[in-house]
Order: sequence, then C-alpha cells, then structure tokens
Amino acid sequence: MKYFQQMILLITVTIIVSSGQAHAASAVELNAKADASLKTFYSKVEAAKELSKKSAGLLIFPAVYKAGFGVGAEYGEGVLRIKGKTVDYYSTVAASIGFQLGAQKKTVVLLFMTQTALKDFRKSGGWEVGVDGSVALVEFGAGKEFDTTNIKEPIIGFIFGNKGLMYNLSLEGSKMTKIKK
Repeated sequence: MKYFQQMILLITVTIIVSSGQAHAASAVELNAKADASLKTFYSKVEAAKELSKKSAGLLIFPAVYKAGFGVGAEYGEGVLRIKGKTVDYYSTVAASIGFQLGAQKKTVVLLFMTQTALKDFRKSGGWEVGVDGSVALVEFGAGKEFDTTNIKEPIIGFIFGNKGLMYNLSLEGSKMTKIKK
C-alpha cells in the first residue's frame, strides 16, 4: 500500500509541475507575477498596504498549484521582498494524504511582521509551516474585515484567487526552500 501511495504522489507532483508551467519561471517573469499578485492583494484586502508597510518582509507566491487523487501535492515559486526589493526566491512544496480529488491554483502572501520571524525564516535551510513557525491565516471576503492594530502574530498569511475544483485554506506542512534564479 505504501508503494502505491508513493507512486500516486510522484504522479501527482509530475502532473502539477508539468501542467502548471512548462518551465520554471525566470526571475523577470516571477517578479512580474508577484507585482500582479500584490496589486490584486491590495485591491481585495483594504488593509493590505498598511500591513505590508508595517511588515519586515513579504513572501509572495503568485501561483501555487495543487492536485490530488487520494494523495495530493502542491508546488509554487515565489519572491521574498524586503522594503519593496526582491532579495531571494523560494519554492513551496507540500504533500497530503486523505480524501481529495481535483486541482486548484491559488496565490499565497505571507507577511513577516517581526525582524525575528523574518531572520528565522531566512536562516533556515527549509522552513516548514507548523514545524519551524506558525502562520496566522486571515480570512477575508464579502463583508469580512479585520483590525490591523489587533494583529499581533509574527507571520500573517493570506490565500486568495482560488481557481479549480479543490478548496483548501491550509498551509500546514508546506515547506519553503530558497532557490536560485
């Protein structure tokens, strides 16, 4: 059974990587997609610009692809920006087992609200949500607002732009690793 699950996971990851993008995005492409994602983020979340200005850094994954059939996997590439400048590039990978069927594409924006949280993230060789640090996900949408003065979490996450047949607002188990562009 374990061999079967590993094969399904391998097939799922292959499908995600090959269907999501035929090639890895160049630094120029990834930065352009991150700019577009931030523009959408600022238009969807009223307090996004204010929070971004208060943050020590932003990690933007313009497109995270997830697919699953019993076993699921997701992958995306993003940029880390400090004071508006791209300083590093990262990938995010996650795998899951359980009832799931379908595929989706989502945008993820993480705001590092303290220098310590940003420093811990940057010095890790592979940072995993829920293990190396927790992320407070903020839900927003029609009629949902939040007060930026009450947010005290060191890392705040936003997921938006879900497109596809699978819906998941979790980042648990996502591993983020620095990549070269």
